[in-house]
Amino acid sequence: MRLFRSATRAVKVQVRGPDLRFILIDKIIELTPGERIKAVKAIAPDEDYFQDHFPGFPVVPGVLLTEMMAQAAGKCLDAEGRPRGKAMLAQIRSASFRDWVRPGEMAEVFVIVQTSQDDFATARGHIEVGGRKVCSAELLFAFTPADRFAPGYRDEVLDAYLALRSSSGTVADGDRSGQES
Repeated sequence: MRLFRSATRAVKVQVRGPDLRFILIDKIIELTPGERIKAVKAIAPDEDYFQDHFPGFPVVPGVLLTEMMAQAAGKCLDAEGRPRGKAMLAQIRSASFRDWVRPGEMAEVFVIVQTSQDDFATARGHIEVGGRKVCSAELLFAFTPADRFAPGYRDEVLDAYLALRSSSGTVADGDRSGQES
């Protein structure tokens, strides 16, 4: 716990250690590298953000729903294995939110890559809960050189999916073997 002082008051802030991970995709269900992905995220009732968003009526913040779509799209683009770096969200072109996502629900994330060039990509995604569409977005990605990430950085969720598919012989469109890490 650290104490921060503003001009008007002192505020105690809980500071997290280096174990904070911002992973909003639990598992990849279907993947065609560079084209489309279906992934899932189980919304745990004990997620930290529910304490403040909103007390007495916990819902997943829209920005985190958008980040779920961005992370899924990034995994789809990174799975191509092209030596252009890691896909990073650069712009949210549009986003709309139709319904709440609550603790205990399963979010299904669907993304289709619209454009994939050497220096940028675009994707369109949506999230469904119980078969109903709760949000959608159009996203723009830029590619960041792999050397900007920690040495040995790996995407554990994507690697687990590719390993499973590789062992069953069902990955047809690439396996990241030539991708920088």
